[in-house]
Amino acid sequence: MQIDIVTLFPEMFQGPFNESIVKRAQDKSLVQINLHNLRKWTNDKRGTVDDRPYGGGVGMVMMVEPIFEALQTLNPKFEFRNSKQIQNSNFQNSKTVLLSPRGKVWKQQLAQEYSKLDHLILICGHYEGVDERVRDFIDEEISIGDFVLTGGEIPAMVMVDSIIRLIPGVLEKPEAVQNESFSNYHPTTITHHLLEYPQYTHPEDFNGLKVPPILLSGNHAEIAKWREEKALEITKKNRPDLTPK
Repeated sequence: MQIDIVTLFPEMFQGPFNESIVKRAQDKSLVQINLHNLRKWTNDKRGTVDDRPYGGGVGMVMMVEPIFEALQTLNPKFEFRNSKQIQNSNFQNSKTVLLSPRGKVWKQQLAQEYSKLDHLILICGHYEGVDERVRDFIDEEISIGDFVLTGGEIPAMVMVDSIIRLIPGVLEKPEAVQNESFSNYHPTTITHHLLEYPQYTHPEDFNGLKVPPILLSGNHAEIAKWREEKALEITKKNRPDLTPK
């Protein structure tokens, strides 16, 4: 998988992308991440990427032209004619995404879909947003939640991390991604996207806080039942909107 990220602050990605599972995926050549500074597609010495909004208003708006030029470079077969996007990528399965508070909220199911892509282009929004015409060149607009950040860099990191761990071969145990929050992991009757059940490890007794006896019983059927009950209990408490009706 190839991921191209268009940003004003490529240095922000160095720490998160050079550690842990994301680094491991790159070392295994399972994913290639390319960081691109949007200013290299500008046409003045200052590298201007923003301007005042037509009609007035507070703040600045990212200009359409540098983003258009970036997409033409990153996807050589990208064309735009007669106000309609024509995108014939070299990759069989490609998406171009704008990170924005206006977008569809990112969820685990989307991460699973995106993990099957061959190519992903992420555009990190900034300032008061982007020129509306940029939306003519994208496939999807994504937000990571109902709040506003200073830019799309952190959302891009969140997306990339959640996608990469789902790519086959990245994690040592593929089944690890099946038994976690927001995944269909319950072994008996509940197949909803519940939060994950409680997990314990050694020691069995820590300052009087003990591991539930059921987990030490060796009775896998009863353990599965207990985990399902606890997952439902936690979901009802923390995310009632996910609770099965």
